[in-house]
Amino acid sequence: MEVDFYKFDGAGNDFVVIDNRQDDCQLTEQQVALLCHRRFGIGADGLMTLDPGGDGYDFEMHYYNSDGRLGSMCGNGGRCIAAFAHVLGLGNHLHFKGYDGLHEAEIVMWNPEQRVGIVRLQMRSVATDEVKRVLDGWFLDTGSPHYVQRVNDLEHYDVVGEGRRLRNLVEYFPEGTNVDFIEDQSDGRLAVRTYERGVEDETWACGTGVTACAIVTGNHDIVAHGGDFKVTFEATGHSYEKVCLIGPVSLNFTGKWTFSAV
Repeated sequence: MEVDFYKFDGAGNDFVVIDNRQDDCQLTEQQVALLCHRRFGIGADGLMTLDPGGDGYDFEMHYYNSDGRLGSMCGNGGRCIAAFAHVLGLGNHLHFKGYDGLHEAEIVMWNPEQRVGIVRLQMRSVATDEVKRVLDGWFLDTGSPHYVQRVNDLEHYDVVGEGRRLRNLVEYFPEGTNVDFIEDQSDGRLAVRTYERGVEDETWACGTGVTACAIVTGNHDIVAHGGDFKVTFEATGHSYEKVCLIGPVSLNFTGKWTFSAV
């Protein structure tokens, strides 16, 4: 079987993306994991398929973690697949269905020669009572579950070791969780580093994580290892509404992958 693929990244959070509007690409868990493998495959934090749309939306997004398993909502993935839809000719304003419901995305800028751009993605609203104090931080769901904790000396912090420990505290997080470590910067921005479940490692950026960190701190200017983000929202007292994640995307390369016959 031969698969045409596109390789995108959103601030270093990278994905294999496949046009599946004809619904003719059905990958197994093992095949997804192989494509995402950084030594034996293309290499990515996850894989997405752009599937046929429906009433009121242009397409459906299916996101798979690098372990091959179907994942929850991915913010950077949502921004990248919106850019992909734009490249496919679906327009500048997109409506699509994700794991957590319908999303709207806007291509703020796209340079077709350099294949880079800025994408704004509307995220799910979060009720204030969904933001829970847990351990030394906060737990909330912004499309994917996140535990957010302040730390000192974030640059040298053991994100992988401590992130893995917290991610697997089943007494607090029965289904596991992504873990975000944060620290205020001298320029007023909030620095974020994230350990992602499914990837089981630190990623260069996490869209739902950046969103979660902005909500619990009220800081709209976020810096991740792979790039800068702006997160906007309206706090009504009962919920966080009109939540938008804004950041960079890049189309790195395209290609074909042929699976060996077994």
